[in-house]
Amino acid sequence: MSATPTTPTRERVVLPIQGMTCASCATRVEGRLNDLEGVEATVNYATERATVDYDPKGIEPERFLEAVASAGYSATLPEAGSGAPQASDDAPAAEDEEARALRRRLVISAALSLPVLLLAMVPPLQFDNWQWLSLALASPVVVWGGWPFHRAAWLNLKHGAATMDTLISLGTLAAYGWSLYALFLGDAGMPDMRMDFVLIPSKGASTSEIYLETASVVTTFILAGRWLEATSKRRAGEALRSLLELGAKDAAVLAPDGSERRVPIAELAVGDVFVVRPGEKVATDGVVVEGSSALDMSLLTGESAPVEVGPGAEVAGATVNAGGRLVVRATKVGADTALAQIAQLVSDAQSGKAPVQRLADRISAVFVPVVIVIAIATLVFWLATGESSTFAFTAAVAVLIIACPCALGLATPTALLVGTGRGAQLGLIIRGPEILESTRRVDTVVLDKTGTVTSGEMALTGVHAVAGADADETLALVGALEDASEHPVARAIAAAARGRGLELSPVESFTSREGLGVEGVVAGHAVVAGRPALLADWAQHLPPELDEKRRELEAEGQTVIAAGWDGEPRALLAVADEPKPTSRQAVAGLRELGMRPILLTGDNEATARAVAAEVGIEEVISEVLPAEKAATVRRLQADGAVVAMVGDGVNDAPALAQADLGISMGTGTDVAIEASDLTIVSGDLRAAGDAVRLSRATLRTIRENLAWAFGYNVLAIPLAAAGFLNPVLAGAAMAASSVSVVFNALRLRGFRSSIAP
Repeated sequence: MSATPTTPTRERVVLPIQGMTCASCATRVEGRLNDLEGVEATVNYATERATVDYDPKGIEPERFLEAVASAGYSATLPEAGSGAPQASDDAPAAEDEEARALRRRLVISAALSLPVLLLAMVPPLQFDNWQWLSLALASPVVVWGGWPFHRAAWLNLKHGAATMDTLISLGTLAAYGWSLYALFLGDAGMPDMRMDFVLIPSKGASTSEIYLETASVVTTFILAGRWLEATSKRRAGEALRSLLELGAKDAAVLAPDGSERRVPIAELAVGDVFVVRPGEKVATDGVVVEGSSALDMSLLTGESAPVEVGPGAEVAGATVNAGGRLVVRATKVGADTALAQIAQLVSDAQSGKAPVQRLADRISAVFVPVVIVIAIATLVFWLATGESSTFAFTAAVAVLIIACPCALGLATPTALLVGTGRGAQLGLIIRGPEILESTRRVDTVVLDKTGTVTSGEMALTGVHAVAGADADETLALVGALEDASEHPVARAIAAAARGRGLELSPVESFTSREGLGVEGVVAGHAVVAGRPALLADWAQHLPPELDEKRRELEAEGQTVIAAGWDGEPRALLAVADEPKPTSRQAVAGLRELGMRPILLTGDNEATARAVAAEVGIEEVISEVLPAEKAATVRRLQADGAVVAMVGDGVNDAPALAQADLGISMGTGTDVAIEASDLTIVSGDLRAAGDAVRLSRATLRTIRENLAWAFGYNVLAIPLAAAGFLNPVLAGAAMAASSVSVVFNALRLRGFRSSIAP
């Protein structure tokens, strides 16, 4: 992660934080960073990252490391100039080593704890002096197996803080210390001692009971929870890591003399020309200068269909060349590439906090001290009411062990981690956690026509020739004439002629009549194409059947070109910006999500109505100037609608920013993408529905996790204080509570796109 500008006067840096073990740790680090003047920081426990916005003129980044260290943790600054989230070989290795270390402690602790538990639970197994064997087996578990908890608790104590590790360490050491007292100073050394497992010992139980199985089994359960949590969190972040690792590692740069040399991707510069062979990844964003092929873009867009490219086509880094050899000129490198920008957007979203998380953070900040107070109050209360010290002590230990702020801390960030990561795999970029709430409330979706519902490019829809005229001959002559023009309509006709394999003859005496059409000589024929008024200048008047067809086509919203040669009107050529093949399905999908679709366009009413009818939209707002699009959205909002805007052009940016939810097509402009809340990399409108569904599913998962995390603690702590739970069961429940919210979040990895592979 690296510093990237957020405003002209502020910068952002993302710091990996080491040593955090629960949500209260993250809250403390965040508090220390925010105590620095001019600093705004958020700390994400699930990603173990601190995102810090600061004024570089007022503070040095090294101060952040000092602030983190003052809280009892450590941080590292990113490498200068990396520019965007980078795939690190060290980070995954460190995470794997942590998981392996936890697994070793877990396996050894479980092997030692099982006999201790069986000896305590099963009286027939209790031989003479069995307690001493239990002590010998339990001691390594409590001391060595629980060392990570004890060490973290001590470090936090030195900094005047208490965390989840404090509760675990206090609980297990108290149970172990009580057992040592009973063994060496009490009568627990007697061979007839045994323990109840499911419930706390009955009121009035002997004070000589030992808690070795509690100390060891609780340590084992919590180690199991930490190990599952560590592996699950790694699975939750796999999507972003895989995205970061998609890029090529090196490139075959082409020298002026035609020779090639392999260079690391970091050394590639804008303007370099490189070769991409079949099966290789495109090294970086660029433009094809030679060759043609099909690119597999599924890694970025989520769509499996290859895209044909040729000279002049733009290509994105990390896409796979599935066909022929390509020569590409680099146009963007490093942090400016599409892959890096997508990764940065996903990383920013994962580092943010949804509004609902703020409440969980406030509770986590005071959670541990409150639990310690409750545990002490439990001990004092039961002793004051005349219960045995064993009962009172066991209830207090159960309170310490069953409390779990980790579930609160993991509830939101793990769901965000998995949801945004899954979105990135499908080409759906969620800009931030606050967007999720907007997707739930949206009831109206405004769709820009050109480039969103339609392809954004003119295409020939038909050739309507007079009797006796050949359609191919007409298209060949008119296509050759239009090939000399740069007008979008002309390019569409010329492209259609080439697409049919027709030969385009050279044009002589070419003339462009602005606003009317074009004239010229093609293969010995004097050809004119454009408005009927242009043909009339040449004394060529459309016959009734062609004129009627012209009115019919224009009523359908198509652009009609009249063509004639050798003094006679010969045909009509219809051109239109046609709806994308998937737009009708996309509109139906948006309706299923409870949204009311509205088509918004600057085109005339007839064209807009024709497109709307074709894709299944009833409401149309047409002939809207670019500057009026945002005003249209405001008007809908004033009428009580919660509006999502879908667009792709520069003129859509104000409306995207004004809308309650802005959705940009990734095929559009950078300005539109920057102004939006959700970005669809593929440009397929069906993905807009997927983005909303995924956002709603992520929000639903967050709410489920928080409901479970709050509910668990609200119910479990009173039960433990009331004396209904044995510390062993409390430890198992605490471990399960953290793991459950992570596993619930992992279900989002199964989210399926509506776009067929």
